[in-house]
Amino acid sequence: MSADRVALLIPARFASTRLPGKPLAEIGGRPMIAHVVERAREAALGEVVVA
Repeated sequence: MSADRVALLIPARFASTRLPGKPLAEIGGRPMIAHVVERAREAALGEVVVA
């Protein structure tokens, strides 16, 4: 039996209308998207993909 493949898809829309550039907004000296990717990797559920 083969294991199922799982990917965590993180939607990161740079041209957001309410907060343009949101994925690159700094939180604690790091871009928000870096925090999100780090947490997704810590979950160890599968490949992390930023779209």
